[in-house]
Amino acid sequence: MQVQETPVAELEPAPLHDALNASALTSALLAGLALTACGGGDDAGGTLSNALPSAFANPSQAPIRREILQGREAPAVAATAVRLPTATELMDWAERNFSAYFPGHKGDLQSAPYTYRFYPETGNYVGISGAAIYILGPVSGGPLAFVGTLNDYATAVLAAVQAFSDEEAARFLLQAQFSASDAEIAAVRAMGYVAWLDEQLSLPASTGGWDWLSNRGYAVADDNRYYVAAYPGDFMIWQQLMESADAARKRLALALSEFFVVSLSGLGGNWRYMMLANYWDTLVKHTSGNFRDLLQAITLDPAMGQYLNTRGNQKEDAASGRQPDENYAREVMQLFTIGLYQLNLDGTPKTDASGKPIETYGANDVSNLARVFTGYDYDYSTSTRVITSNGDNPLDVPFTRLPMRATESRHSVLAASFLGTTIAANTSSSASLRIALDALFNHPNVGPFFGQQMIQRLVTSNPSPAYVARVASVFNNNGTGVRGDLIAVFRAVLLDDEARTAAGLTHATWGKLREPMMRLLQWGRSFGITSARGSWKMADLSDAGTELSQSPLRSPSVFNFFRPGFVPPSTALAATGRLAPEFQLVNESSVSSYLNYMQGVIRNGIFVRGPDVLRDGANTAANGYDVNVTYARELALVTDTRALVGRLNLLLCAGQLSAETQTLVVNALNATSVTAASTSSAKLDRIASAVLLVMASAEYLVQK
Repeated sequence: MQVQETPVAELEPAPLHDALNASALTSALLAGLALTACGGGDDAGGTLSNALPSAFANPSQAPIRREILQGREAPAVAATAVRLPTATELMDWAERNFSAYFPGHKGDLQSAPYTYRFYPETGNYVGISGAAIYILGPVSGGPLAFVGTLNDYATAVLAAVQAFSDEEAARFLLQAQFSASDAEIAAVRAMGYVAWLDEQLSLPASTGGWDWLSNRGYAVADDNRYYVAAYPGDFMIWQQLMESADAARKRLALALSEFFVVSLSGLGGNWRYMMLANYWDTLVKHTSGNFRDLLQAITLDPAMGQYLNTRGNQKEDAASGRQPDENYAREVMQLFTIGLYQLNLDGTPKTDASGKPIETYGANDVSNLARVFTGYDYDYSTSTRVITSNGDNPLDVPFTRLPMRATESRHSVLAASFLGTTIAANTSSSASLRIALDALFNHPNVGPFFGQQMIQRLVTSNPSPAYVARVASVFNNNGTGVRGDLIAVFRAVLLDDEARTAAGLTHATWGKLREPMMRLLQWGRSFGITSARGSWKMADLSDAGTELSQSPLRSPSVFNFFRPGFVPPSTALAATGRLAPEFQLVNESSVSSYLNYMQGVIRNGIFVRGPDVLRDGANTAANGYDVNVTYARELALVTDTRALVGRLNLLLCAGQLSAETQTLVVNALNATSVTAASTSSAKLDRIASAVLLVMASAEYLVQK
């Protein structure tokens, strides 16, 4: 991808984000922070926390520092601000981007003429009088400091609040969900990012995957013998991602599915697709919940129990030499919570005296923690045996959506010591689990470890350490003292200045390669894909020789489709140590396969085979192009290739196609004449060609 091959300087990590206006007034704040970092200003204790300091009443007497930090330039901004931010917006922005100085989320206070907030954790104040902005406390070196006006910060603040253009709205939507329709772009522009996101995450839940499968007859043990198959799980997840109304919630759940991995390809046993559907529903539910609750839910989920061997795991037995299975204990630390190495808040590894990364856990931690996950099995309390006419005798489906439960006689009675926590001998299974998960959840690594990977999945492969630290800080405290608030974390990821300002658009190593399954999902969502029979019989598309090389919930292992720390070998990215996780899927075969597969799908839709079982057991017609799109809006532009490509540029690329690329596509389309009198087939050929050419371009494949 040419757009990825020219290394440029990294977005510079600094105490303040690059979005600060580099004026002499702003330098007062920078200088105050520099002084604080050296230990200056220690009068932020007692008296400042009691009431609004008297210094706020006489700002003209406060010294104003005007030292300018050399070498810092204001970044490119998305657009000129069309209004001034409110005091509340300014202070919210300060909290998100300078959380080391203004931690958590505080309410507005009033003391005429000031609207202000106080942060007892640091002893700092930020206040606004009219359009003037002041800071006070250690952040200013002690005295009150004037740091500029609302106008100085307007573009930086409002970039995280509202979209100034359709392109900015589309860029946000393509990070927060799967597509950017005309209506959605208009809604984001009218509501602003925060209100739109909050509305989406509070929408009523759409029909879940388990219920969808059940409604279509897949939860019945009968002669169709679906219960021994896997492929209905593919139908389920494509329907959930392509059709569900709550697209933002589903996008976040998909990101979680690449962190807490369970794969249909690695599940065995009867009803594997129903277990996977319940696992998916669990992820969807907890996008608006807490990380700690999600951690317990996935630990006890029957699909996870089957996938990572918790189900049926038994305590040690001296006579036989049996020891508890260590699979889940290892992966819950390595992949789901704390990672391999101790981390700073900004995601960088802590090192020992010789400069080597410090490991988070050892073999003893794994073997001791494994004792916690013994005694668990499926909850069969509401399941019964079903005898089918062909002689099968499977258990019916209810256990697939119930948390596993423990049999105490199979649970280890030994003490367990790990990560500095000890669980006493003879502790019950439920108490052991609570203590263990609490210890993992409260480990300082979790915020940066989880936060960085959510940034990678939604925004950019190489977030700056400062970006990671801001998200990790929100994980640690959502502003009201709550740790692990996932809505707060996702807001922090999507609304951070590094995600919203245009600075990243000019950096060749900023952004991420679009995952192949995300490209197909975007195509379907952008152009109104439908399933005529509602069956969504889209298969596993993991084949790298004929399909996408990726399919949702079909990871080849618990390590996801790609590793978060993957660096493409022998590339310019490798020379600069840049990460590009999705490039682990890229090879000569997968590149050509993607283009060949999409060429047929974009023009013809998706061909499905075989009958579809409905709730009443009736079979519909078998073969045909059941999954298709109409391109209604695009057909209205079919004779105006420049307008057509412009529309695709907005919907698919958020306006990031270069003028040169647009001209290349326009010229290619114009090589074949299409008029208003042309056949429907000729018009669709032109639309399909335009979509394919855009989706094959490097500027599309790399999402910024």
